[in-house]
Amino acid sequence: MTTIILKPRKEESVLRFHPWVFSGAIARIILDADHRASEPDEGELVRVLSADRQVLGVGHWQVGSIAVRLLAFKTDELPATFWHDRIAAAYAMRQRLGLLRPDNNIYRLIHGEGDMLPGLVVDVYGTTAVVQAHSVGMHLHRQEIAEAVVANVPEVEAVYNKSDDTLPFKAQIDGDKAGWLIPPSKVSDQYWALENGIEVRIDWLTGQKTGFFIDQRENRALVERYAAGKTVLNMFCYTGGFSLYALRGGVKLVHSVDVSQKAIDLVNANVARNFPDCTNHRAVAADAFDYLSEQLATGQQFDLIILDPPAFAKHRDVVRNALRGYQRINAKAIEMIRPGGILFTFSCSQAVDKEAFRLAVFSAAAQTGRRVRILHQLHQPQDHPVNIYHPEGEYLKGLVLYVE
Repeated sequence: MTTIILKPRKEESVLRFHPWVFSGAIARIILDADHRASEPDEGELVRVLSADRQVLGVGHWQVGSIAVRLLAFKTDELPATFWHDRIAAAYAMRQRLGLLRPDNNIYRLIHGEGDMLPGLVVDVYGTTAVVQAHSVGMHLHRQEIAEAVVANVPEVEAVYNKSDDTLPFKAQIDGDKAGWLIPPSKVSDQYWALENGIEVRIDWLTGQKTGFFIDQRENRALVERYAAGKTVLNMFCYTGGFSLYALRGGVKLVHSVDVSQKAIDLVNANVARNFPDCTNHRAVAADAFDYLSEQLATGQQFDLIILDPPAFAKHRDVVRNALRGYQRINAKAIEMIRPGGILFTFSCSQAVDKEAFRLAVFSAAAQTGRRVRILHQLHQPQDHPVNIYHPEGEYLKGLVLYVE
C-alpha cells in the first residue's frame, strides 16, 4: 500500500478525526513497489502517517485539494468485514430512529462522512437501494458495497448504481457508472415507495439525486401542519413532495411549479395516485423567477409559499452570485404572501453557510419593507447525520417565516 507522509503538525485535524487530508498537508508520497506513476492511482487505498511516522489512518486517494478521504483512523489497513460493519451500524441507527415502519420505507442508509463512509450515498426505496459514489474509491468498491447492503438490510433485495452524475468529472472511470449491481427478480418501469403514508413514484434511472429528495421529509410534514385551508405555492416542486403533504393537510388550493415538464408529469402522477379525486391542485412548467414576476404583476397572492431551489452555489467561487439569487427570489415570495402568511425557504448549497443564507433572507425582507418573524429554523433530517468531527456535512438550512 502506498504511504502518505504529512508535513509537521499537519496531523492535528486527523487526530481530531476529521476525515479529509488536504494536498497541501502532504510532505512525501512513498509508492509501493508496483507503481510506475508519480502518485497513487485515483481511488487507491493509501495509508497516512504523521511526520514522525505515527499511523493516522487509511483512506481513498483522489486528485484535487482533498487528497485523501479517510475511512478508518489509527490503523493502516481495513478489516475484511469493513463494509459489512459500517453498513450494519448505519442500518441499526435508522432502526433506532424509527424510520423503518409500515407507512415509511424511504430513508437514507449511508450519508457520506455522516456515516463515516466519505464519498458514498445509499438511499433505500422499499426493496431497492440506490448507490451514488462521489469518489472514485467508492466507485471501485461498488460491488462489495452492494453485496454488504443486501446482506445487512433485510428489506433490500436489489441495488442500483446511479453514479453517472456524481463521480469526479475528470476521473478516468473504468466500468459502468449506472446500472444494476444486484438486479431485482422483476424489473418494472414504475416504482412506488412510501414516505409517511404517502406514495411517491421514484425515478432513479433519469431523476435527480437518487430519484427523490429524502432530506425534506420532516420539513414536508411541517408544511402539512400549516396547510389547512391555505392557498399554497410550491416553487421548484420537482416530484411534488411538499404539495402532497399540503393536500393531505387540507389545503384549499396548491400550485406546483417546476421548470421541468418531466417533473410536472411526475407531480401529476403522484397527486393522482394519492388523491384520485383531487380538484384543488394545479401543476405548471415554468421558470421560477419568471413565474413569480408574472404572478406579482397580476396581484396574485398566496397564504403559504415554499421555496426549495436547487443549489445556487456548488462551490465557493460563486457564493456571492448565489446569495444575490436567494435574496432576489425571497423578496419576490415575501411580496406575494398575504398578510399573516408563511414562507418556507431553503438552501441546499453546502458552500453557503446558515448565517450567510439568513442574511440574504433578512435583506430580502428588508427590501420589501414588511414585518417578518422567524418561526422555525430547519435543517437536514436524522438519516442525514452530521459527523461532529466534520461540521461541513451540515448542508441543508431552512427558515419558516411569518409575514405580516
